[in-house]
Amino acid sequence: MYPKDNLYSSDHEWISVKDSVATIGITDYAQHELGDVVFVDLPEVGDSFEANEPFGSVESVKAVSEIFCPVSGEVIEVNSKLEANPELINESPHERAWMIRIRIANPEELKELMSADAYEEYLQEQS
Repeated sequence: MYPKDNLYSSDHEWISVKDSVATIGITDYAQHELGDVVFVDLPEVGDSFEANEPFGSVESVKAVSEIFCPVSGEVIEVNSKLEANPELINESPHERAWMIRIRIANPEELKELMSADAYEEYLQEQS
């Protein structure tokens, strides 16, 4: 269910790493818990975040939830499609609904994240 080549945070963000660039979004579990997403607030290109620092928020019919940056880095790209189509988060959380791309500042932080199998075990323990 969860892409095996991604890493996952306990805050339900996924991260895909290629070279020193990370693509970040929220997991299928997170979008399911949120319900229908109606608005996304994302940072600007050039903004920098520390690991586990909020970088934006997702508003659904149920609540507003912060999104946390799994690793430290500088935003180099924002998925502008989400501004006009926030429902992509519900439709395609692991593919088309990525939120930001960052240049990773500290690759060592990736070791703190979970594999897909570990994340699925984590979800089972939480329920």
